[in-house]
Amino acid sequence: MPAKKSAPAASSSNDWAKWVYLIGVIVAGLAGAFAHFVTPVQLYLGWLLLLAGILSGIFFLDSDDVVNFAIRYILLTFVAGGLKVLVFGSADVGSYFTGFFTGVVGFLTPVGLTLLVIYFWKKYFASMM
Repeated sequence: MPAKKSAPAASSSNDWAKWVYLIGVIVAGLAGAFAHFVTPVQLYLGWLLLLAGILSGIFFLDSDDVVNFAIRYILLTFVAGGLKVLVFGSADVGSYFTGFFTGVVGFLTPVGLTLLVIYFWKKYFASMM
């Protein structure tokens, strides 16, 4: 019996937000890893990543999953902090790993705060309207 062909996935209207989130995570990680190269554009890059984080928090991620997002965020924050302690002796490679994870945590901060605001808005204030 021939295998069934799966139907092509319908593209949602928020596919662009998925790409904004993915590109934001990658750019934030690379900007953190190579911080000494991006110093001249750090202010503009920070504002762009903040905007990308807020947009992806609004349009891509689910605010009902805020607890699981917070657990992943705290775990990643501990990993970034632990790398500062563990690989401090190896300054050649350790600073890049630490910078990468710290940059990703810096990007996920506005994403998490946006999710938290949306979660409380839906839970407490949306029912009043």
